Amino acid sequence: MNFVDIIRKKRDGLALTREEIEYFAFSAADGSVPDYQLSALLMAICFNGLNGRETLELTDAMARSGDVADLSAISGIKGDKHSTGGVGDKTTLVTAPIVAECGVKIAKMSGRGLGHTGGTVDKLESVPGFRSSLSPEEFTAVVNGCGLCVAGQSGRLCPADKKLYSLRDVTATVDNISLIASSIMSKKLAGGADCIVLDVKCGSGAFMKDRESAKQLAEKMVEIGRGAGKKIAALITNMDSPLGNCIGNSLEVAEAAETLRGNGPEDLTELSVLLAAKLLELAGKGDFDYCKALAMSKIKDGSALKKLAAMISMQGGDPEYIMAPSLLPTANLKLDITASESGYISHMNAAGIGSACVELGAGRHRKEDEIDHGAGIVLNKKTGDAVKKGEVIASLYSSKNEFLDIAALQFEKSVTFSEKKPDEIPILLEIIE
Repeated sequence: MNFVDIIRKKRDGLALTREEIEYFAFSAADGSVPDYQLSALLMAICFNGLNGRETLELTDAMARSGDVADLSAISGIKGDKHSTGGVGDKTTLVTAPIVAECGVKIAKMSGRGLGHTGGTVDKLESVPGFRSSLSPEEFTAVVNGCGLCVAGQSGRLCPADKKLYSLRDVTATVDNISLIASSIMSKKLAGGADCIVLDVKCGSGAFMKDRESAKQLAEKMVEIGRGAGKKIAALITNMDSPLGNCIGNSLEVAEAAETLRGNGPEDLTELSVLLAAKLLELAGKGDFDYCKALAMSKIKDGSALKKLAAMISMQGGDPEYIMAPSLLPTANLKLDITASESGYISHMNAAGIGSACVELGAGRHRKEDEIDHGAGIVLNKKTGDAVKKGEVIASLYSSKNEFLDIAALQFEKSVTFSEKKPDEIPILLEIIE
């Protein structure tokens, strides 16, 4: 097959065949086609788009370009949850144990954080001894043993996506709904779950900045999932401000544990329960309202917290850090940020605050960067809260003084004040089914 002919065909606005799409994906994975030709086809796709069939076939081919999880040895219905990324987003640590305690197996492969968005694996590795790198046999044993496992992604998971994403990042071909949806959903299909709930975020801290683009992405991903035979739904949620009060790895684990204890912030509790309820509904556990009540009951009786602790234990971690989260590490240096004026916090730019957290050492600029699990930010005030000049609105934690100074400047630029209380934006904007 001649790759130049495929480029020319898409350049001229024609639809590609399944065979041509598979050749594109598999060639990206094995390196048999040079980067400049792959980039040319990506640009042609950006100009002329992919139809629904092409998008589904590209997603399927990328999913099959490497390892595909075999969950056949795991009994029962398997569920998965994916977030498009945000700041302070620790919902997996709350939602997954709730769903597992309700009888739906969670076999989740999760990534690491990069840039202003955090990674679930990084958060869990704040717990001493926790192992995120598991063999397929270990992964299966943990899920069958406690109903829940969160592990790092295999190095051979969707290699076509890894290659194409790296090229899109440097050739201005990121902003195409079909390519974005295929990138996300290829990893979900390779994960092998029966039911998938997507948390598609929009706002200043999200990849999709406005609700309309978030809706387009959600609809495309749901279309792909249904086309692949999955039970799937997407929640479009607000990420214009950080989620919860804590940002940073060990801080977020502690907040997730407190949420499972029934003491979590309202926005994190609400969103985690909504995601759990939708996944339980997809798994056939009842209608949405019943599943919301069921999810809340697992927080109230403490069983979801014990489920998270059980998973930590089976993956080599010390469950005492979940039952007593004050034991989790916190960086030794602290800097309080005070309000520059009285009034209301009118906006907290989530991306800017996430970037401040990276400067503290809690995140990565590059994939190879080491992270400080104890670094992060605790918010005392959030968007809509009344403040007085000089009142502490946040505390920054780091292991290096110079990091505190840089992060403080970034944080202060990300917070604005007004005399009038801003309108409240709900956490859930829309459900796409």
